[in-house]
Amino acid sequence: MKTDIITLESDTQRLRIAPELGGSVVGWDWKLGKEWSALFRPWDSVSGNRYSLACFPLVPWSNRITGGGFEHEGVFHPIRPNREGETYPIHGDGWLQAWQLAERNDSRIKLSLESDRFDGNPYHYRSSQTFLLLPDGLQIDLTVTHLGQKTLPYGLGLHPYFMRNAHTRLMAKAEGVWLSGDDPIPVEHVTAFPETWDYNTPSPLEGPMIDNCFSGWNGKAIISYPDRALTLTMVMPDCNGYSLMYRPPGLDYFCFEPITHPINAFHMKNQPGLAVLGHGDSLALRAKFLVSAASNTAYTNPNP
Repeated sequence: MKTDIITLESDTQRLRIAPELGGSVVGWDWKLGKEWSALFRPWDSVSGNRYSLACFPLVPWSNRITGGGFEHEGVFHPIRPNREGETYPIHGDGWLQAWQLAERNDSRIKLSLESDRFDGNPYHYRSSQTFLLLPDGLQIDLTVTHLGQKTLPYGLGLHPYFMRNAHTRLMAKAEGVWLSGDDPIPVEHVTAFPETWDYNTPSPLEGPMIDNCFSGWNGKAIISYPDRALTLTMVMPDCNGYSLMYRPPGLDYFCFEPITHPINAFHMKNQPGLAVLGHGDSLALRAKFLVSAASNTAYTNPNP
């Protein structure tokens, strides 16, 4: 698929962004020796499916909304499904629109988007994404400012796809998880994790499907790659306790999403994590992806 790609590159990392494809990251690589090694799952440069990209923004909400929309201050706001095969509208609408390049220098790119009731939804907002190359990684800042005259509830998130294999380990401390029924909508919150779902200690990324929101997350996720002798640490400094994990069985990637509210918060009591914004009010999310060297003494190459 032909689209313009903007690249930031330093001695240690390379970031590629496609503004027209939802302001998404299409590749983030780290220099290991003389070779580039993917940290986010790279886009294949062919598919227009946003789920094939490396990371995309979630604005003005994260994940799914049931009921055909939501009610706010006595008014029902309809929202249509926005992805083929999905019963519910998902991940907002910023990921479905073209963003504009607002600023650029050798280590920083800022994209902007003004969305006015896209596909008939109630949101009129301005959003920005700022990508900053740090000496030890990448920082992404996502902001949204409400431009409508009447208040609306907002949420934010990022949807990064991380590489994984049998040697990869994840630690992301949490207190509980929402379990789902026949679809990904939560029906019960528990503090006893199902088997293979507890990542309070470093654990492998194998097992059945996880597509669930965790509660009590402490804002840090540590991904260890002993076969590459590096560790990737994702930090959400202003975390309010929510994260979402997507662990599809049998694939070479997983998602661990920094988010501001749980799945279907619009229909939960007190709408946890959602921010009600008036005209000119803003909400922001910052995530850092920090790379460090790690010992690979515990790694044994299965094919020496």
